[in-house]
Amino acid sequence: MEPHQPQSTPKPSSLRWQILRRALLRRPSDSEFAGDSNDNISLEKVSRRTRRGFNLIPCHVVNDGGEDPDSLSKRDVCYRYTLPLPNAPELFLRQRWEDRVDLNDFEVCNRYNIDNTGLVCQWPSEDVLAYYCMSHLDNFRNKRVIELGSGYGLAGFVIAVAAEALEVVISDGNPQVVDYIQHNININSAALGSTKVKPLILHWDQHDASNISGSFDIIVASDCTFFKKFHKGLARTIRCLLKEHGPSEALLFSPKRDDSLDKFLLEVEASGMHFTITEAYDAEIWRRHKSIINGDHCWPNYEPDHCYPLLVSITR
Repeated sequence: MEPHQPQSTPKPSSLRWQILRRALLRRPSDSEFAGDSNDNISLEKVSRRTRRGFNLIPCHVVNDGGEDPDSLSKRDVCYRYTLPLPNAPELFLRQRWEDRVDLNDFEVCNRYNIDNTGLVCQWPSEDVLAYYCMSHLDNFRNKRVIELGSGYGLAGFVIAVAAEALEVVISDGNPQVVDYIQHNININSAALGSTKVKPLILHWDQHDASNISGSFDIIVASDCTFFKKFHKGLARTIRCLLKEHGPSEALLFSPKRDDSLDKFLLEVEASGMHFTITEAYDAEIWRRHKSIINGDHCWPNYEPDHCYPLLVSITR
């Protein structure tokens, strides 16, 4: 009799390809993965993504808010965000379903040397950034603000509808994402008041920002330090965009992700800027963070190093 061979554990790289395969299959049937229960468990372990995140801003899938249901493609959905603020207007964001990806998305990434993360979903750090901005609206009043690497731009839109900012520029390097931003500006136009809101394609490793150099009082960004190859370009872009005269500040929310954040901060220093890091920057976010650590199962495989965003303040 041959000895029993222990079942091998799939490599993380193999599991990530399985995640990509599932995303590319638009409507995977239940039966297709019925025999892959062990792989399903492994996939949950390798992926730290969550649909709820810290669940700070209530949102629901809707077919109203100025969106004609027939105009939504099969890969798009409209979310209605209810901001927990007195008399705040509802916010509508059209974006991709989280499981709808096509090969053209990767072709665009290769063509422009950009990543696809802003198109995939609304990431938890963006939710944290938006909630933090709601708690500090006075900081943005009558200010010129830009969001970098915005994805669908939840934080930028929150500032635009609630903070009475002078101008909000919502930028991303992916032209497909910026198309969604423009669409969302259009469907939320009645809620923007006198705030000027613009979309912008902005690549950090190029000189796209030269015509808006020194223009902004505040820069906001979330989870933008993941890819180390973009660190130098991001630091240069921040220095370029911040106002040279008078107070200006960049507010970044980023998990440590091993040494990724530390390496970015070395680039910040090399650019001649200064930074501070705050771990407990909001009582409610900190409470939810601690609750998850202590056993709340709303976020499977939560790891603070990879999931909890630190607040990084950068000044010239």
